[in-house]
Amino acid sequence: MASETYMPGPVCLIENVRGQLMVNQEALGILSAISQPVVVVAIVGMYRTGKSYLMNKLAGKKKGFSLGATVQSHTKGIWMWCVPHPKDSKRALVLLDTEGLGDVEKGDNQNDSWIFALAILLSSTFVYNSMGTINQQAMDQLHYVTELTDRIRAKSSPNSNEVQDSADFVSFFPDFVWTLRDFSLELEIDGESSSPDAYLENSLKLHQGTDEKVKNYNLPRLCIRKFFPKKKCFIFDRPAHRKKLAQLETLHDDELDPEFVEQVAEFCSYIFSTSRTKTLPGGIQVNGPRLETLVQTYITAITSGDLPCMENAVLALAQIENTAAVQKALAHYEQQMGQKVQLPTDTLQELLDLHGACEREAIEIFMKHSFKDVEHVFQKILGAQLEKKRDNFCERNKKASSDLCSALLQEIFSPLEEEVKQGIYSKPGGYRLLLQKVQDLKKKYHEEPKKGIQANEVLQKYMDSKEDMTNAILQTDQTLTEKEKEIEVQRVKAESAEAATKMLEEMQRKTQEMLEQKEKSYQEHVRQLTTKMEQDRAQMLKEHQETLALKLQEQEKLLKEGFQKESKKLQKEINDTKDKIKKAKSGGCVIL
Repeated sequence: MASETYMPGPVCLIENVRGQLMVNQEALGILSAISQPVVVVAIVGMYRTGKSYLMNKLAGKKKGFSLGATVQSHTKGIWMWCVPHPKDSKRALVLLDTEGLGDVEKGDNQNDSWIFALAILLSSTFVYNSMGTINQQAMDQLHYVTELTDRIRAKSSPNSNEVQDSADFVSFFPDFVWTLRDFSLELEIDGESSSPDAYLENSLKLHQGTDEKVKNYNLPRLCIRKFFPKKKCFIFDRPAHRKKLAQLETLHDDELDPEFVEQVAEFCSYIFSTSRTKTLPGGIQVNGPRLETLVQTYITAITSGDLPCMENAVLALAQIENTAAVQKALAHYEQQMGQKVQLPTDTLQELLDLHGACEREAIEIFMKHSFKDVEHVFQKILGAQLEKKRDNFCERNKKASSDLCSALLQEIFSPLEEEVKQGIYSKPGGYRLLLQKVQDLKKKYHEEPKKGIQANEVLQKYMDSKEDMTNAILQTDQTLTEKEKEIEVQRVKAESAEAATKMLEEMQRKTQEMLEQKEKSYQEHVRQLTTKMEQDRAQMLKEHQETLALKLQEQEKLLKEGFQKESKKLQKEINDTKDKIKKAKSGGCVIL
């Protein structure tokens, strides 16, 4: 994104129109122009908890996202603001502000759940904003996190080995940041002063017991612990006197509580320096167009009554990008061949070598821009298209050579044809003269360079077409005896048969060269695919190992806190992840 001028303020990305979620095309147009990887920060929380103020600060502006100082909540749907990343010019920062949860005016909280789920699916850092301390009321308001298992799917078909689909959430969920506003207590745990992170950790501890009340107490805590790979907490003092809060966006920093100003600066600095690029399973870094596709895929799923599914979203993205990767590869091949090939080539091998070099580059380009090519469908399409283009070049090469040789023969032999017509050779001794002349002209033809691969075939066809004419001159030449004429007829036949044999050998050689080229092409596809699959496998292994480490860490905490049952449940997920690691390590051979 060259500059922020084209996005001076936020636009609505997903509109909430009378309970229907709709995508705003203008916002998609903005995303499609961002070629850099994106860091996506979404903020969610109860209405009128000051979410928009923090987002404006991240955008480096006082105004932008609507603050709504009255009780009527302002932000409807999800609003987006794309700005240059303040600490990294190679990435863009996409800020998503969501409508306040629990707004009494809306009545229907179905949409709250969807907006919560979408904010998680689209972001790489998810900020949950609430007022005051983390008490039971704050946890109850975060009930949306317990509904995520009914809102999001990781895989399109459920796992067979008793492990819940949500076991994969931690592998693609964003980092979780809880921002506590107007926090007026001293940060203490058991009388000891503590950090906000330790306070959050302590607030997520579970209660012992099996009754409904304990289950309800533990469920949101368990979800936060298990679903989010990283958890962070920030506390903020009240920014100013209550009367001044309505004008928060017009107040200068020196009119605000200095503690609050410092806390906001610390929060922004953390987000800028640690928020990750939005990345999908398989290490796929998301840029503007990819985020655009994700938004459309998820909203289409929700509006058609399905659940947004990570696996399906990645496959939908792969369809689009792999199609484009094939086109990019073919365009490169065309451009390179156009530059390097001068038709006709002297030999078929020369053309095939050029094709091989350009094909290798084309496959490299495809490999670089494609991902999740299930059963190598798109690579096979590319292979077939490249083969077609190679055959087309071979045909054009033959035609260029044939046309050139025919024109050359016309130029060299037409004076002779004229002489024959005038009867210059229809006289005693004329046949010998004609033979000598033909030999001289053939020599002249052979000496012409750059005739291409059809030189011999075109000459032979020409000579065959003149056989009747030379035979007529032979038969009327009175200086030759019948015996000599017979010998000459046989000699010409033998010469013609020899030329035909040579042509056949040449054709067989060309066929062999084509077969060898096909094999080389296949091996090149396999070589590059093997390399890519190795990289993909290493990436998958890395992701599974990271997931395993997070699950083991959580299990250790559960055991420390004395929750054997929960630890056992988690053991199933741990075993499942270990199986995935084993599978990823074993790999397999490549068959195209």
